[in-house]
Amino acid sequence: MRLQDFTGFLKLIEGGFKGDLGVRTMNRPTSLRVISHVRRYSSQVKSQKLHEMRDRMIRVDHAGEYGANRIYAGQMAVLGSTKSGPLIQHMWDQEKEHLRVFELLIPKYRARPTAMLPFWNIAGFALGAGTALLGEKAAMACTVAVESTITEHYNNQIRQLMSTNLEGNKELIDYITKFRDEEQEHHDTGLAEGAEQTPGYAALTNLIKTGCKAAIWISERV
Repeated sequence: MRLQDFTGFLKLIEGGFKGDLGVRTMNRPTSLRVISHVRRYSSQVKSQKLHEMRDRMIRVDHAGEYGANRIYAGQMAVLGSTKSGPLIQHMWDQEKEHLRVFELLIPKYRARPTAMLPFWNIAGFALGAGTALLGEKAAMACTVAVESTITEHYNNQIRQLMSTNLEGNKELIDYITKFRDEEQEHHDTGLAEGAEQTPGYAALTNLIKTGCKAAIWISERV
């Protein structure tokens, strides 16, 4: 039975079946027992839905931060000794912290990691190294595209968490908000470093954004 189906039923019981509609009156002890069972079931449904939402969010966010780490690893493999090296390392260090947190949240919230991690391992490194081979500005264009998608993704999650259970989701909201702000910082850094000067910038970033959105969709489900 759907949760909303209980609404009218619960009101009818709480009224005690008072007979205006010709329905036999239910005695109060029986009425209270039924109400208790209904409320217990309602609470179980809400708890299950909350767990499923958190499971999905933590799984995809862990996958995203894992992929981001591999992207920066690929960029550092190519550009680590250039003038962009320290900047890329700084952003990578922040991504390492994001990944560390989600690796702690997985067992805490009994979330299931995505089965796609081996693929994201290879794909992330290839994307980072491949764009870095095109030059420092192309690497920054990759950063802009990825972080733009992730920032939007985190904003959507924050809104959903706040509308569902603000107090109960406080820990996740705080972490995701902090990480969202740092991803936005990476995005802005990429622009400041001349990402838009990359030849074919629009085509490149749109392609990467599409890939990121596909990865998000897959990681939420697999």
